[in-house]
Amino acid sequence: MGYADFLYFCNQKTKNNKNPMKEQIIESRIQECQLSELTAEEQKAIHLAIEGTRRSYTPYSNFHVGAGVILNNGQEYIGCNQENAAFPAGLCAERTALFAAGAQYPDNPVKILAIAARGTDDELTEEPVSPCGTCRQVIIETETRHSQQVIILLYGRRCIYRMEGIRHLMPLSFTEF
Repeated sequence: MGYADFLYFCNQKTKNNKNPMKEQIIESRIQECQLSELTAEEQKAIHLAIEGTRRSYTPYSNFHVGAGVILNNGQEYIGCNQENAAFPAGLCAERTALFAAGAQYPDNPVKILAIAARGTDDELTEEPVSPCGTCRQVIIETETRHSQQVIILLYGRRCIYRMEGIRHLMPLSFTEF
């Protein structure tokens, strides 16, 4: 079956289908703001993330990512990406911060997670940087574990993206098996 035949087949299938596919609209709420518009605690998390960019070990990509975590009890953690010549052995900033917090205070929920990055020019990125899929899944598990949404802040020099809960970045998530 060639491409044209495939298109004809699909069009005929659609025309003859008495039960068309249901369409769902999924919305994400992401606020775009400036540092001065955030609470003092959210600003602190951003500063922790920026500090984390200075602590990262990135000899291969030279892309420095930092994460700042604040728990409900006020404890603060800094995470940073750690690269390794065997690339799968490295770890992202978000996970280093979340795992450190979970190891020290396993029963205390994460309140705020902030992420910042520096490019190869050593400047903080102009636009906010988003967590990778693996980190998004870890954030989902963090929220699920404590039955509490995490305030997520993605820092960029131009603006900060703020959202209440990871599901705004990953609306179709895997939470159980």
